[in-house]
Amino acid sequence: MIFTVLGGCGAWPAAGQACSGYVLEAEGFRVFIDPGYATLPRLLERMRADEVDAVLVTHSHPDHCADLNPLLRARALADVPAPALPVYAPPGALDAVLALDKRRMLADSFVAHDLSAGVPYEIGPFRLDAFDLPHHVPNAGLRLSAGGRVIAYTGDTGPSAALVALAEEADLLVAEATYPERVPDEDAPYLSSALDAGRTASSAGVARLLLTHLWPDTPSEPALAAAAKSYGGDLSVAAAGTTVRLG
Repeated sequence: MIFTVLGGCGAWPAAGQACSGYVLEAEGFRVFIDPGYATLPRLLERMRADEVDAVLVTHSHPDHCADLNPLLRARALADVPAPALPVYAPPGALDAVLALDKRRMLADSFVAHDLSAGVPYEIGPFRLDAFDLPHHVPNAGLRLSAGGRVIAYTGDTGPSAALVALAEEADLLVAEATYPERVPDEDAPYLSSALDAGRTASSAGVARLLLTHLWPDTPSEPALAAAAKSYGGDLSVAAAGTTVRLG
């Protein structure tokens, strides 16, 4: 299993960076997770648009899904259009990004699947389990397993008991950490800190923690220091080009 970071900025892409976006690969099957702002050009440096086998979207905020539109355009408008792409997301999460074009233009380029907590999905070699996690809009935490390895990803989330179940004994937890230690009161139910992420990783027995969705143009050191207060395992911050190989 190979996990590659395309971008890890929260909210908007800093200069030369991209928002949330990741590729997970096993047995030659490639899943594009959260195609946020500016992630498609980075993806296309690694593969063609028609080499993506499935897309997972955690929620409707554009820093997690905006580049689904150019990905579908690249597939639909090619000289030989690519097969319809399976796209999994919470109900209604794709409405805004799909409305950027006339429905008939992209109608044959994708097949939408609603993600529901408690329902296992088989996507290529992966088993996917979704978890409802608190955010400003419906957000699906993702737990993907294949070949005896597990990767968990929070999307954006506030505090929730479900986070430990999502991350339980995962080989890699990719966790939103917008702030180092304290989330402002107005966002505290909906976002997490690096300190929070470390607590989840420690409680869940995670082998490796990757912090993501840091506020743009902020240094990684405060986030790493905060997470290290609550988690003593392998710890890093998601940077474009970071690759984690499991198994």
